[in-house]
Amino acid sequence: MKKTEQAIQRCVTISTVQKILGGKWKIEILYYIGRQNVHRFGELRRHIGDITESSLTKQLRELEADGFINRHDFKEVPPRVEYTLTELGKSFMSVLDVIKNWGDLNLKKD
Repeated sequence: MKKTEQAIQRCVTISTVQKILGGKWKIEILYYIGRQNVHRFGELRRHIGDITESSLTKQLRELEADGFINRHDFKEVPPRVEYTLTELGKSFMSVLDVIKNWGDLNLKKD
């Protein structure tokens, strides 16, 4: 099969979702915001653990730009910012539930 034939058969929907949610931490960020009620930057960072502040900031900005989360700045000192899911983000939670359930059933635990 030629490269052009493979490109034609490529699933545009899956490719687009991969581009949007393909960041190293995005799925985990959405999971913590949507299922663990973690809404603050510091809480997210503690839950994820290995992520740097700059990486978390970048991933949050991209998720906000793509319409999955809202950022609410309370304009307080010290600064207080919270993240919540948009309707688009909420609609993705059922997909995350399926992924988590599949992982719980099929992936080896360390």
